Amino acid sequence: MEQKNEIDNTPKVMTVSEVQHRKRARKRKAEKTKRSWVTPVLLTVLLLGVAIVVYPTFSDWWNSRVQSRAVASYDEAVATLTEVDYSEYFEAAYAYNEELAKIGSATTISNPGLVEGYEDILNISGTGIMGYITIEKINVQLPIYHGTSASVLQIAAGHLEGTSLPVGGESTHCVISAHRGLPSATLFTHLDQLETGDTFTITILNEVLTYEVDQISIVYPYELENIYIEEGQDYCTLMTCTPYGINTQRLMVRGHRIETEAVQKTIKVTAEAYKVDTKLVAICVAIPMVIILFIFVSLPRKKRH
Repeated sequence: MEQKNEIDNTPKVMTVSEVQHRKRARKRKAEKTKRSWVTPVLLTVLLLGVAIVVYPTFSDWWNSRVQSRAVASYDEAVATLTEVDYSEYFEAAYAYNEELAKIGSATTISNPGLVEGYEDILNISGTGIMGYITIEKINVQLPIYHGTSASVLQIAAGHLEGTSLPVGGESTHCVISAHRGLPSATLFTHLDQLETGDTFTITILNEVLTYEVDQISIVYPYELENIYIEEGQDYCTLMTCTPYGINTQRLMVRGHRIETEAVQKTIKVTAEAYKVDTKLVAICVAIPMVIILFIFVSLPRKKRH
Protein backbone atom coordinates (compact mmCIF):
# COMPACT_ATOMS: atom_id res chain seq x y z
CA MET A 1 0.00 0.00 0.00
CA GLU A 2 1.37 3.37 -1.13
CA GLN A 3 2.01 6.04 1.41
CA LYS A 4 0.75 9.59 0.70
CA ASN A 5 3.08 12.52 1.22
CA GLU A 6 1.82 14.63 4.00
CA ILE A 7 2.01 18.44 3.69
CA ASP A 8 4.04 20.07 6.39
CA ASN A 9 1.99 23.03 7.71
CA THR A 10 4.43 23.86 10.40
CA PRO A 11 5.29 27.60 10.25
CA LYS A 12 8.82 28.19 9.12
CA VAL A 13 10.88 30.20 11.55
CA MET A 14 13.25 32.72 9.86
CA THR A 15 16.55 33.71 11.28
CA VAL A 16 17.35 37.30 12.16
CA SER A 17 19.64 37.62 9.12
CA GLU A 18 16.85 36.43 6.79
CA VAL A 19 14.42 38.98 8.22
CA GLN A 20 16.94 41.77 7.77
CA HIS A 21 17.68 40.61 4.22
CA ARG A 22 13.98 40.73 3.31
CA LYS A 23 13.59 44.19 4.82
CA ARG A 24 16.54 45.44 2.80
CA ALA A 25 15.10 43.87 -0.36
CA ARG A 26 11.69 45.51 0.18
CA LYS A 27 13.37 48.86 0.87
CA ARG A 28 15.45 48.63 -2.32
CA LYS A 29 12.35 47.72 -4.32
CA ALA A 30 10.42 50.67 -2.86
CA GLU A 31 13.28 53.07 -3.62
CA LYS A 32 13.57 51.74 -7.16
CA THR A 33 9.83 52.15 -7.74
CA LYS A 34 9.95 55.68 -6.34
CA ARG A 35 12.87 56.65 -8.57
CA SER A 36 11.12 55.19 -11.62
CA TRP A 37 8.44 57.90 -11.53
CA VAL A 38 9.93 60.65 -9.39
CA THR A 39 12.97 61.24 -11.59
CA PRO A 40 11.02 61.79 -14.86
CA VAL A 41 8.54 64.06 -13.07
CA LEU A 42 11.27 66.19 -11.51
CA LEU A 43 13.16 66.33 -14.80
CA THR A 44 10.00 67.45 -16.61
CA VAL A 45 9.35 70.15 -14.03
CA LEU A 46 12.98 71.29 -14.34
CA LEU A 47 12.80 71.50 -18.14
CA LEU A 48 9.50 73.40 -17.99
CA GLY A 49 10.99 75.88 -15.55
CA VAL A 50 14.03 76.40 -17.74
CA ALA A 51 11.81 76.81 -20.82
CA ILE A 52 9.73 79.48 -19.09
CA VAL A 53 12.88 81.39 -18.12
CA VAL A 54 14.55 81.04 -21.53
CA TYR A 55 11.50 81.72 -23.76
CA PRO A 56 11.39 85.55 -23.57
CA THR A 57 15.12 85.96 -24.29
CA PHE A 58 15.23 83.40 -27.07
CA SER A 59 11.97 84.56 -28.65
CA ASP A 60 13.07 88.20 -28.63
CA TRP A 61 16.41 87.25 -30.19
CA TRP A 62 14.69 85.16 -32.86
CA ASN A 63 12.17 87.90 -33.73
CA SER A 64 14.97 90.46 -33.90
CA ARG A 65 16.77 88.20 -36.34
CA VAL A 66 13.63 87.89 -38.48
CA GLN A 67 13.14 91.67 -38.40
CA SER A 68 16.74 92.27 -39.46
CA ARG A 69 16.36 89.85 -42.34
CA ALA A 70 13.21 91.68 -43.44
CA VAL A 71 15.10 95.00 -43.38
CA ALA A 72 18.02 93.48 -45.29
CA SER A 73 15.66 92.00 -47.90
CA TYR A 74 13.99 95.40 -48.29
CA ASP A 75 17.36 97.10 -48.88
CA GLU A 76 18.22 94.47 -51.47
CA ALA A 77 14.91 95.04 -53.27
CA VAL A 78 15.45 98.82 -53.21
CA ALA A 79 18.93 98.42 -54.68
CA THR A 80 17.43 96.85 -57.83
CA LEU A 81 15.20 99.86 -58.57
CA THR A 82 16.00 102.65 -61.01
CA GLU A 83 15.64 106.41 -60.59
CA VAL A 84 12.44 106.19 -62.64
CA ASP A 85 11.06 103.59 -60.21
CA TYR A 86 11.88 105.83 -57.23
CA SER A 87 10.07 108.77 -58.84
CA GLU A 88 6.97 106.72 -59.59
CA TYR A 89 6.71 105.30 -56.06
CA PHE A 90 7.24 108.68 -54.40
CA GLU A 91 4.80 110.46 -56.71
CA ALA A 92 2.10 107.92 -55.86
CA ALA A 93 2.76 108.41 -52.14
CA TYR A 94 2.72 112.21 -52.43
CA ALA A 95 -0.58 112.07 -54.30
CA TYR A 96 -2.05 109.82 -51.61
CA ASN A 97 -0.96 112.23 -48.88
CA GLU A 98 -2.40 115.23 -50.73
CA GLU A 99 -5.76 113.48 -50.98
CA LEU A 100 -5.68 112.69 -47.26
CA ALA A 101 -4.91 116.32 -46.40
CA LYS A 102 -7.84 117.52 -48.51
CA ILE A 103 -10.32 115.19 -46.80
CA GLY A 104 -8.92 115.80 -43.31
CA SER A 105 -7.43 113.48 -40.67
CA ALA A 106 -10.58 113.44 -38.53
CA THR A 107 -12.36 111.71 -41.41
CA THR A 108 -9.64 109.54 -42.96
CA ILE A 109 -8.47 107.97 -39.68
CA SER A 110 -11.96 106.61 -39.00
CA ASN A 111 -12.65 105.89 -42.70
CA PRO A 112 -9.27 105.10 -44.32
CA GLY A 113 -10.93 103.46 -47.33
CA LEU A 114 -11.96 106.88 -48.64
CA VAL A 115 -8.56 107.11 -50.34
CA GLU A 116 -7.95 104.07 -52.57
CA GLY A 117 -4.79 102.17 -53.40
CA TYR A 118 -3.21 102.17 -49.95
CA GLU A 119 -1.95 98.55 -49.99
CA ASP A 120 -0.08 98.97 -53.27
CA ILE A 121 1.69 102.27 -52.61
CA LEU A 122 5.36 101.82 -51.55
CA ASN A 123 4.87 98.03 -51.51
CA ILE A 124 7.91 97.37 -53.70
CA SER A 125 8.51 93.74 -52.68
CA GLY A 126 4.91 92.57 -52.29
CA THR A 127 5.50 91.73 -48.61
CA GLY A 128 3.70 94.80 -47.25
CA ILE A 129 6.91 96.48 -46.06
CA MET A 130 7.06 100.17 -46.96
CA GLY A 131 10.34 100.93 -45.19
CA TYR A 132 11.86 100.73 -41.73
CA ILE A 133 12.33 102.85 -38.63
CA THR A 134 15.56 103.27 -36.67
CA ILE A 135 15.69 104.63 -33.11
CA GLU A 136 19.34 104.55 -32.09
CA LYS A 137 18.79 105.67 -28.50
CA ILE A 138 16.81 102.52 -27.64
CA ASN A 139 18.57 100.27 -30.16
CA VAL A 140 15.51 99.65 -32.33
CA GLN A 141 15.35 98.92 -36.04
CA LEU A 142 11.99 97.61 -37.26
CA PRO A 143 10.40 97.06 -40.65
CA ILE A 144 7.26 99.15 -41.20
CA TYR A 145 4.33 97.26 -42.67
CA HIS A 146 1.12 98.56 -44.19
CA GLY A 147 -1.63 98.64 -41.55
CA THR A 148 -1.76 97.86 -37.85
CA SER A 149 -3.35 94.41 -37.81
CA ALA A 150 -2.65 92.08 -34.89
CA SER A 151 -0.43 89.89 -37.08
CA VAL A 152 1.74 92.90 -37.99
CA LEU A 153 2.05 94.38 -34.51
CA GLN A 154 3.15 91.04 -33.04
CA ILE A 155 6.37 91.09 -35.05
CA ALA A 156 7.09 94.62 -36.29
CA ALA A 157 5.89 98.21 -36.60
CA GLY A 158 2.80 99.13 -38.57
CA HIS A 159 1.74 102.31 -40.36
CA LEU A 160 -1.66 103.56 -39.22
CA GLU A 161 -3.86 103.60 -42.30
CA GLY A 162 -5.66 106.89 -42.71
CA THR A 163 -2.58 108.91 -41.72
CA SER A 164 0.04 110.25 -44.13
CA LEU A 165 2.47 107.83 -45.68
CA PRO A 166 5.98 108.34 -44.23
CA VAL A 167 7.52 110.14 -47.19
CA GLY A 168 7.55 113.62 -45.64
CA GLY A 169 6.32 116.87 -47.11
CA GLU A 170 4.26 119.83 -45.98
CA SER A 171 0.92 119.15 -44.29
CA THR A 172 1.71 115.51 -43.51
CA HIS A 173 1.53 113.52 -40.30
CA CYS A 174 2.35 109.82 -40.39
CA VAL A 175 1.78 107.50 -37.42
CA ILE A 176 3.92 104.42 -36.77
CA SER A 177 2.64 101.98 -34.14
CA ALA A 178 4.10 98.93 -32.37
CA HIS A 179 3.46 96.92 -29.22
CA ARG A 180 5.43 97.07 -26.00
CA GLY A 181 5.80 94.53 -23.24
CA LEU A 182 5.43 91.43 -25.41
CA PRO A 183 7.32 88.40 -24.04
CA SER A 184 8.25 87.45 -27.60
CA ALA A 185 9.65 90.75 -28.90
CA THR A 186 10.94 94.09 -27.61
CA LEU A 187 9.50 96.34 -30.36
CA PHE A 188 8.49 99.70 -28.74
CA THR A 189 8.92 98.46 -25.15
CA HIS A 190 11.47 101.20 -24.36
CA LEU A 191 9.78 104.00 -26.29
CA ASP A 192 9.12 105.79 -22.98
CA GLN A 193 12.88 106.41 -22.69
CA LEU A 194 12.80 108.95 -25.53
CA GLU A 195 13.00 112.60 -24.54
CA THR A 196 12.44 115.91 -26.28
CA GLY A 197 15.37 116.54 -28.60
CA ASP A 198 16.04 112.87 -29.37
CA THR A 199 15.89 111.80 -33.01
CA PHE A 200 14.75 108.82 -35.05
CA THR A 201 14.90 108.06 -38.75
CA ILE A 202 12.58 106.47 -41.27
CA THR A 203 14.07 104.90 -44.39
CA ILE A 204 11.79 104.82 -47.42
CA LEU A 205 13.27 103.54 -50.67
CA ASN A 206 16.53 105.53 -51.14
CA GLU A 207 15.56 108.35 -48.76
CA VAL A 208 16.31 108.71 -45.04
CA LEU A 209 13.94 111.05 -43.17
CA THR A 210 15.02 112.34 -39.76
CA TYR A 211 12.61 113.52 -37.06
CA GLU A 212 13.37 115.30 -33.79
CA VAL A 213 11.09 114.61 -30.84
CA ASP A 214 9.18 117.75 -29.83
CA GLN A 215 6.13 116.41 -28.01
CA ILE A 216 5.43 113.43 -25.74
CA SER A 217 1.88 112.83 -24.59
CA ILE A 218 -0.31 110.15 -23.01
CA VAL A 219 -3.90 109.99 -24.21
CA TYR A 220 -6.87 107.66 -24.29
CA PRO A 221 -7.52 105.64 -27.48
CA TYR A 222 -10.38 107.90 -28.54
CA GLU A 223 -8.30 111.09 -28.22
CA LEU A 224 -6.88 111.44 -31.73
CA GLU A 225 -6.33 115.20 -32.06
CA ASN A 226 -2.58 114.79 -31.48
CA ILE A 227 -2.16 112.84 -34.72
CA TYR A 228 -4.16 115.12 -37.00
CA ILE A 229 -2.44 116.83 -39.92
CA GLU A 230 -1.42 120.42 -39.24
CA GLU A 231 -1.19 122.86 -42.11
CA GLY A 232 2.41 123.27 -43.34
CA GLN A 233 3.88 120.85 -40.77
CA ASP A 234 5.82 117.63 -41.41
CA TYR A 235 5.24 115.34 -38.41
CA CYS A 236 5.72 111.69 -37.55
CA THR A 237 4.28 110.19 -34.35
CA LEU A 238 5.38 106.92 -32.76
CA MET A 239 2.55 105.31 -30.85
CA THR A 240 2.33 102.42 -28.39
CA CYS A 241 0.24 101.25 -25.44
CA THR A 242 0.70 102.45 -21.86
CA PRO A 243 0.88 102.01 -18.84
CA TYR A 244 3.20 99.05 -19.18
CA GLY A 245 1.23 95.81 -18.92
CA ILE A 246 -2.12 97.61 -18.49
CA ASN A 247 -2.44 99.25 -21.92
CA THR A 248 -5.50 101.42 -21.27
CA GLN A 249 -3.89 104.52 -22.80
CA ARG A 250 -1.58 105.47 -25.66
CA LEU A 251 1.91 106.89 -25.47
CA MET A 252 2.54 109.26 -28.39
CA VAL A 253 6.03 110.48 -29.24
CA ARG A 254 5.85 113.13 -31.96
CA GLY A 255 8.76 114.39 -34.02
CA HIS A 256 9.11 117.18 -36.58
CA ARG A 257 11.18 116.77 -39.71
CA ILE A 258 14.76 118.06 -39.63
CA GLU A 259 17.64 117.91 -42.08
CA THR A 260 19.20 114.46 -42.36
CA GLU A 261 22.94 114.47 -41.82
CA ALA A 262 25.06 113.05 -44.60
CA VAL A 263 26.46 110.32 -42.35
CA GLN A 264 22.92 109.03 -41.64
CA LYS A 265 22.24 108.73 -45.37
CA THR A 266 25.14 106.39 -45.97
CA ILE A 267 25.79 104.52 -42.71
CA LYS A 268 23.17 102.13 -41.37
CA VAL A 269 22.96 100.69 -37.89
CA THR A 270 24.41 97.20 -37.61
CA ALA A 271 21.58 94.77 -36.95
CA GLU A 272 21.88 93.71 -33.34
CA ALA A 273 19.89 90.59 -34.15
CA TYR A 274 23.01 88.94 -35.52
CA LYS A 275 24.87 89.48 -32.24
CA VAL A 276 23.87 86.73 -29.84
CA ASP A 277 23.01 88.10 -26.41
CA THR A 278 25.49 86.98 -23.74
CA LYS A 279 22.56 86.11 -21.44
CA LEU A 280 21.25 83.74 -24.08
CA VAL A 281 24.65 82.08 -24.42
CA ALA A 282 24.90 81.67 -20.64
CA ILE A 283 21.45 80.09 -20.44
CA CYS A 284 22.16 77.70 -23.33
CA VAL A 285 25.38 76.58 -21.65
CA ALA A 286 23.74 76.26 -18.23
CA ILE A 287 20.80 74.08 -19.34
CA PRO A 288 22.85 70.99 -20.36
CA MET A 289 25.00 71.35 -17.24
CA VAL A 290 21.94 71.45 -14.97
CA ILE A 291 20.40 68.44 -16.69
CA ILE A 292 23.61 66.40 -16.40
CA LEU A 293 24.00 67.36 -12.75
CA PHE A 294 20.38 66.44 -12.03
CA ILE A 295 20.73 63.01 -13.67
CA PHE A 296 23.99 62.39 -11.84
CA VAL A 297 22.48 63.22 -8.44
CA SER A 298 19.38 61.10 -9.07
CA LEU A 299 21.42 57.95 -9.85
CA PRO A 300 22.11 55.42 -7.08
CA ARG A 301 25.50 55.85 -5.48
CA LYS A 302 26.93 52.65 -6.96
CA LYS A 303 26.01 53.66 -10.52
CA ARG A 304 27.52 57.15 -10.38
CA HIS A 305 30.98 55.70 -10.97
